[in-house]
Amino acid sequence: MSLLPFFEWGYQTAIGEAIRESTWLFPVIEAFHLLGLGLTVGAVLIVDLRLLGVGLSRQPIVQLSAEAQPWLLGSLTLMFASGIPLFLSEAIKCYYSFPFWVKMTSLFLVLLFTFTVRRRVTRTGITSDQPLLGRFTALISLGLWFGVAWGGRWIGFS
Repeated sequence: MSLLPFFEWGYQTAIGEAIRESTWLFPVIEAFHLLGLGLTVGAVLIVDLRLLGVGLSRQPIVQLSAEAQPWLLGSLTLMFASGIPLFLSEAIKCYYSFPFWVKMTSLFLVLLFTFTVRRRVTRTGITSDQPLLGRFTALISLGLWFGVAWGGRWIGFS
């Protein structure tokens, strides 16, 4: 089953066409997407660095994770709200782009990991008894987010 018809449909939407025809719409939406990325990185890093044992060691991981959660959810919402129109404006290019598929695969995996395994590790506080579990969780999280960032960065160059 090919996804090409879906990508062709996305490319032909009024939103995709409007963004492609505008001089300034793509860069403005991209700026919001990058703002969302920066906020996401901050929300992820503060928790993952704590899981690695770097910084904020006096604050319990459960509390830190709970405080970072609204930032993570808000920034992901911003990234999706801006990423979808960006995708629509370049859907055909994305279909043939290896970095796009790396980004989407990494994004799917990191969201699944973040809202299952990482959430359980950070909400239960088991890392105080099992620090290696926290470190391993953080490394997987950071590796997957790196895949998202790498793919996103290189889509423009493919």
